[in-house]
Amino acid sequence: MTCCRLCLPKISCKLAAIHRTIAVPRTAHLHQLGTLTPETRHVWIALHGYGQLAQYFIRHFETLADTQTAVLAPEGLSRFYLEGFSGRVGATWMTKEQRLYEIQDYIHYLNLVRETALQEAPNAQLHILGFSQGAATACRWLAQAQWPVHELVLWAGVFPEDMEMAAARQALAQARLTYVYGLQDPFVADDKVQEQLARVRQAGLEPTILTFAGKHELNRDVLTHLKQQQR
Repeated sequence: MTCCRLCLPKISCKLAAIHRTIAVPRTAHLHQLGTLTPETRHVWIALHGYGQLAQYFIRHFETLADTQTAVLAPEGLSRFYLEGFSGRVGATWMTKEQRLYEIQDYIHYLNLVRETALQEAPNAQLHILGFSQGAATACRWLAQAQWPVHELVLWAGVFPEDMEMAAARQALAQARLTYVYGLQDPFVADDKVQEQLARVRQAGLEPTILTFAGKHELNRDVLTHLKQQQR
């Protein structure tokens, strides 16, 4: 008995992968100097730069904290080894991969930080400081804000080029806006600063410029000055 083979054309079984998202609960971390009470007059939310951790970053702000001033340093939601597969760890607010989702996640996170802080310190003025990558993070956060901020300090960073300045106008309408950078900072070119100043002035904002003799770093004397002017 012979078998008859039916010849059929070859059909590819490859299927295109689809991208899906699932919102998951997770634990976020932040560090705090000072206490949050109804007597607290000033709350600073300080956002770290790329590759930093909040527990070390917040040490720079000891000069700000006192009985009436508290400092919160949230930490970026993604951590990684700074070199190789072990050793020192850093955190980042976002990367280019699925960036809009990462922005959405940290905005939700920072909104919760703000809400929690002002529930515990309802009479406090809100100050936001972003250092380096944290500056762009602060700007994107404020772009969606439906609430005012007393002060925004962009340190070694500027408003992102892809961000419409009008988006932050509502939150910053009554805010004090300050740019801070070191004169030897290799990541902050003066021509870029001037371009940024032109953009913010066109949006009706008038920033204060503070410089210091230093590189890509925080500076104690400038932080002391910021504390003195908050009163």
